[in-house]
Amino acid sequence: MRKSFDVVLLFTLILARLMLNKFAEGSLFEHFKNVTTSPALGRLLPSGAAEAFGPWYGDPIFLLLAAISLLAFLLYVLVDLFKDRMRAKTLRCWKYLLLWSIILTMVILPAIKMIILRHENLPQSYSHDGGVIQTEAAIDYFLAGKSPYIEDYYDTPMADWGFEQFRTALEHYPYLPATFALSAPVKVVSDAALGWYDQRFTYLILFIITLLLAARLTKDRVDDLLGVTMLIGLNPIMGLDVIFGQNDSFVLAWLVISAWFLYRKNWLWSSIFFGVAAASKPTAWFLAPFWALALLEQTPVSLSQIVSRPVLTTLTKRIAPALGVFLLFTLPYFIWSPDAFIDDVWRWAAGTAETHYQIWGLGFANFVLAWGGIPDRFAYWPFWLPEIIIALPLLIILLIKQLRDNTISSWFWHGAIMLLGFAYFSRFLNENYLGFLLSLFALGYFIHNKPFTYTEP
Repeated sequence: MRKSFDVVLLFTLILARLMLNKFAEGSLFEHFKNVTTSPALGRLLPSGAAEAFGPWYGDPIFLLLAAISLLAFLLYVLVDLFKDRMRAKTLRCWKYLLLWSIILTMVILPAIKMIILRHENLPQSYSHDGGVIQTEAAIDYFLAGKSPYIEDYYDTPMADWGFEQFRTALEHYPYLPATFALSAPVKVVSDAALGWYDQRFTYLILFIITLLLAARLTKDRVDDLLGVTMLIGLNPIMGLDVIFGQNDSFVLAWLVISAWFLYRKNWLWSSIFFGVAAASKPTAWFLAPFWALALLEQTPVSLSQIVSRPVLTTLTKRIAPALGVFLLFTLPYFIWSPDAFIDDVWRWAAGTAETHYQIWGLGFANFVLAWGGIPDRFAYWPFWLPEIIIALPLLIILLIKQLRDNTISSWFWHGAIMLLGFAYFSRFLNENYLGFLLSLFALGYFIHNKPFTYTEP
């Protein structure tokens, strides 16, 4: 019997998730005590269980969820052993169900646990500073009719998060308006139903939608369906982002929704949702050239066709809704205060604002720090120069590749390479960008490409 790669991939991702969750939770202050004395979580444990577990290996909820995850994996392996005796549809259903149970116990329930612990403790605890704490404050400003780009965050829980010398975002909101504007309805409903809100409610809703639609993009082919669900749902880094509340899953959701509509040959809604993604975070911008070509719904495409009037007219018509949605979200805040908007969204990250983000992360910036020519992490260095040197020829190469294989999967694959090339040479390459990139590569690899037949409008 041929051994199954999905079993090896799933076990690898489970191990990564287990260790990352364990180390992340182990670093939290008084975490074991907070879990075992929690009014909501503590009651899940029988009397004396907390003392039996002890605070040495992890909190009881984490360990029980880990045990359930590994049990589900064992069942997954047993199902795989009998795959030759099962109908393909039955095998797919069992594996997909068990995979979802693992995602539930390793990502969704741990995220809910963090939400509960934060609600029961300090508002600056158990969450990411920008993706949760600052975005919640931005939603409050939005609902109060104030600009999150003009206001500061000194009187919010952001002021008590992390190390003081790195709290440069207290004067800047670096994300784009769709992030807080589209989260606001969830907050309004949550406040009415629960009396409180956590930004991860929005992220979890979109995370689940992403997984369901990404699976549909594989046309139910079992290997691809399982592969894309595993790599997005158990993504070693993005899974932790969902648990603690970074916003890359928010952007990814709108990209996947856009792809789902284009897959169904509905370019209008694809364009609308890509505009939402672009108005959420600049990481979506790097996929725009390849998405725009994919809108033609034709592969391959020649350069002569691209510059012809009918195709240019089609491109303009189909890109226009995305541009319109992007401007609908961003233009009011730009007009409100151009300097504040640019300062927060661009200068802060580029290192040219009065208070700005540090040189940070896992990329080329470390060579700049090792060179010794700058005094500290907050100094300015012209990262725009290597970014342009690398990004421009890379864009040309990838566009040529896209013309030859102008498909939805290539849109994600080439967009991921473009983003990686630019981000590697930027001022910071944080680990959450790598998790985002892994999801893009997974989509680029596993999406089923329908044959496109181009018809002029």
